[in-house]
Amino acid sequence: MTGPKSLNDLLPLTPTVFHVLVALASGPRHGYAVAQEVEEETEGRIVMGPGTLYGSLQRMQDAELIQETANPGDSGLHADRRRYYKMTPLGSAALRAESERLMRAVTVAQARLGA
Repeated sequence: MTGPKSLNDLLPLTPTVFHVLVALASGPRHGYAVAQEVEEETEGRIVMGPGTLYGSLQRMQDAELIQETANPGDSGLHADRRRYYKMTPLGSAALRAESERLMRAVTVAQARLGA
């Protein structure tokens, strides 16, 4: 599968893709750590089982939003078997664009609600 033709082909991001990119914004993580962070940051609203997680990670790799990377120095049980991921420049651009889109939408909603 080839990557997207442009950033606009990727937008808007799904909530899962958005939160995975947020989790990877601070640096490489293995898949399970990504899922844990997404669950924590969304206060349990997004819980990804293995099928959802690894399917999403594969689709995000196919879209060139993330890529596999070497272990950043983690140790411990199973560290040698874990697959680590990092955000690509396209992933960073998509996260930035989606964040800006969401901020504009929130601003409009708050203004209309008188907040």
